[in-house]
Amino acid sequence: MELILSILQVFISIVLIFLVLLHSGKDSGLSGAFGIGQAGSSLGGGSLVERNLDRWTIFFAVVFALNTIVLLKL
Repeated sequence: MELILSILQVFISIVLIFLVLLHSGKDSGLSGAFGIGQAGSSLGGGSLVERNLDRWTIFFAVVFALNTIVLLKL
């Protein structure tokens, strides 16, 4: 069980790093490379994409925290 949770923790960590890097910052970060957050994009201005990106980031952050707590209790 601990091995499965540890492998899951690594996977969640990689996904969470990728999601955080996709967020636009002062210099647009990696999100500018993929067209996220551009005003003239074909995805409706990027607001829906940005909201979904925020939701996925929060979801994976919560799962990461819960998995960390479970791993510490084992």
